[in-house]
Amino acid sequence: METESEPYVRLATLRQLHQVVADLNTARSLADTLQTVADGVVNGLGYELACVNLVRPDGDLVVAAFAGNPAAEALITGRVGSRESWDRRLSMGEAWGALRFIPHTEGWVLDDDVPQWYTEGPEPRFEDEWHPSDRLFAPMYATGASGGELLGVISVDRPRNGRRPGAWGREALQMYAFQAAIAISNARLRANMQRALVRLEREQQALRASEESFRQAFEYAPSGMAIAEMGGDQHGRILRTNDALCRLLGRPASQMRRYSFSDLVHPEDIGTLLRTSAEGGRAELRFGRRDGTYVWVSLRNSVVADAADGPRFLLTHVEDIEERKRRELQLAHRASHDSLTGLPNSAELRARLSARLCRRPHAGQPSPVDSLDAAYDHSGLYAAGHATGHVNGHGHAPVPGPHGDYDHHVHTVAPPDDHEADDGTKGLAVLFCDLDGFKSINDRFGHHTGDAVLIEVARRLTSGVRDGDTVARLGGDEFVVLADGLGRADAQDLAVRLRNAIIPPIRVEGRAVRVGASFGIGWAHCGMSADEVLHSADQRMYVEKRSRAKQHRRAG
Repeated sequence: METESEPYVRLATLRQLHQVVADLNTARSLADTLQTVADGVVNGLGYELACVNLVRPDGDLVVAAFAGNPAAEALITGRVGSRESWDRRLSMGEAWGALRFIPHTEGWVLDDDVPQWYTEGPEPRFEDEWHPSDRLFAPMYATGASGGELLGVISVDRPRNGRRPGAWGREALQMYAFQAAIAISNARLRANMQRALVRLEREQQALRASEESFRQAFEYAPSGMAIAEMGGDQHGRILRTNDALCRLLGRPASQMRRYSFSDLVHPEDIGTLLRTSAEGGRAELRFGRRDGTYVWVSLRNSVVADAADGPRFLLTHVEDIEERKRRELQLAHRASHDSLTGLPNSAELRARLSARLCRRPHAGQPSPVDSLDAAYDHSGLYAAGHATGHVNGHGHAPVPGPHGDYDHHVHTVAPPDDHEADDGTKGLAVLFCDLDGFKSINDRFGHHTGDAVLIEVARRLTSGVRDGDTVARLGGDEFVVLADGLGRADAQDLAVRLRNAIIPPIRVEGRAVRVGASFGIGWAHCGMSADEVLHSADQRMYVEKRSRAKQHRRAG
């Protein structure tokens, strides 16, 4: 019932409400804000007990703050009530605007899991007197209206005047709940922003630490490192190098930034570089040094992005493998060359000879123009001839090969035999050489002298042939010379020259020794195997050796 002092009561309440609302905005954290909300109800709105129930992420409500009774605070703070029970309570009783009042006459049906406390007191004597079992709830919504998201519920008990709140008291509590919802929302926003800032700072610190770790790993790596552009017209252009790569190539970092990898790579390795740059992965190729020499390196590319959607770069790791390549070449040379003379060995000789031979005998003698056609790609012309059943312009039909419809293998042919007319055909001559008198030198003066003789004979044979010819040692005192493009007379002349080169005395440790040589000339042609060619030359060598022995006996 309104009295003369009601305006003064309203003014005092309004001042208190203003003060507690101002206090809401001074709290520094969400926890402080929630406690300030509970304290404001007790200190500014005239209730002895206040509880703030906050909605959790899972939808249930937890007692987050309590004011007015330390014992009750210790009893229920942190306890959780289900959202279903709270929705039921907020739909019961009487609706006082946005507030919900459940009188003690309906409290007996509140059998749920919502945390609550019990106060003792006398039975009400008046109709508007507060009963100990009365419940008053002030929901807090994110938008300030009942249609918004529920943030929490303020529960109040025991008004200090002992009466149920009148219209002004209800309005004050409702206004306070509205301001409390704003304060809680702001506190949550500040908390989220603080967490985001802390997380951002930690991420930035981690990024700075990662960048510093990468910088140190890049700069001080023992092997070469580079960052290059990827894609576009500047693909492969070097952006940054470390000291190890600059030392390896003998170029300063400022100079390296003028180049792309294609400027540094050996011309023969361009294709390998392009495949590696496009696909990522690794390759072995040669890079040019400042002094003009090349060094073998192992190149390993990784594609990295500057940001989630930023430009992509090539992170290239360059490792010096010059020593390993040198050892590999040495091993390959040892496997294919004679350890004493340094000449190609039997396996290498057979490999080179087999590379010139195919299994199909060549029926006709090719003209020089045929040889040119076979050496270059005329697959389109040949295919047209094959489709129409015609031969090519020189009278020889193209023949299917193992690598497609037509191969371009230049068939190896032999000149005609001695009793036939010399038509000028050139072939691959195989000169089989066997030293005469070598065994006696080896037996008389020892293996050391014999080795020196073999080394000198190898030198003389190598000096007596052309650059493209092959001189190989089969083993023991047997040598083989492969000389291409010779006629029969040319091969005979070569054998005489080589025999004359071997005959002069060989000085070993002040002693002069002599060896002779018997040569057998065989001819390689397609349809023969390498062993068959060598066997043919070997047989001719023994024929010559026996013939020369008979001549010596008749002369004696």
